[in-house]
Amino acid sequence: MSSLHAGLPWLAYLCLSASMALVGSYVGLSKLLVTIFPVFLLAWLRFGIAAVAMASWTRRGAEEAPLTRHDKGLLFLESFLGNFLFSICMLFGVALSSALAAGVIMAALPGVTALLSRIVLKEQIKKRVWAGIGCAVGGIALVTLSKQGAPSPSSAAGAEGYSVLGIALLIGAVICEASYVVIGKKLSGKLSPKRISALINLWGLLLVTPFGVWQALQFDFATVKLEIWGLLLFYALAASMWTVWLWMTGLKRVPAAQAGVFTVMLPISAAMVGVVFLGEHVSSVQAAAFGLALAGVVLATWPARVKSVA
Repeated sequence: MSSLHAGLPWLAYLCLSASMALVGSYVGLSKLLVTIFPVFLLAWLRFGIAAVAMASWTRRGAEEAPLTRHDKGLLFLESFLGNFLFSICMLFGVALSSALAAGVIMAALPGVTALLSRIVLKEQIKKRVWAGIGCAVGGIALVTLSKQGAPSPSSAAGAEGYSVLGIALLIGAVICEASYVVIGKKLSGKLSPKRISALINLWGLLLVTPFGVWQALQFDFATVKLEIWGLLLFYALAASMWTVWLWMTGLKRVPAAQAGVFTVMLPISAAMVGVVFLGEHVSSVQAAAFGLALAGVVLATWPARVKSVA
């Protein structure tokens, strides 16, 4: 007879979905904050606020072994690639090309994550997970390409500003984010999700401090309204604390390649925020693309039937 696999990590799936959905939800907020704070100053304030909030998370748990030099190196790479370099590549890549190009290239993230997990972690990737990755990539690419038909104030400039350097930076951003997932998987077996979140945030703070201080010395903080500080507080906690903790918690029980499929929740949640709070409309093509992306998640996570002997 046959039965569904008993140990399905539904809570891990929920954490991964919530992490990416939260990232998508605060994308619009970060765009608003960037119009007020310079990029490096915003990053410095984000890491600084989160460092205070997560101060108690840095302590080693009773069940954890002391950090080895290898562990410290992985934590540095996790922060350097996933926090620092990813942000630089993405922000400047979009500036030198377009948001459309960024969306299309970022659609490769599940596939690149699967490839890196196969090479670095030696994970065996099932055919159904590959099919799910294909659906995720196709769904994100379709919803991004569908935006070509939607007029916007910046559409005239958006489609023309391509450059080799811009495309290269966006590809670099994909590699950085995929590396973040794979390295996080290695760390999740040794450290608690809370401690990983706190330590990589401290590395991010250290890396960006010289640039943040430089921009802070030239910035007039008195012009910032109280509600913007509240928005900054939410952004800092969501970006550096909640999303990382949720992601690392999910990674403890899910292979990196499978976890990469959940990145489809980012554009889906960003679109839902636009519909619910900004009055935007979803076209039939976009709805089909979201359906394809969600089908990828279902394919990658659907419980396999295994034979059991009575």
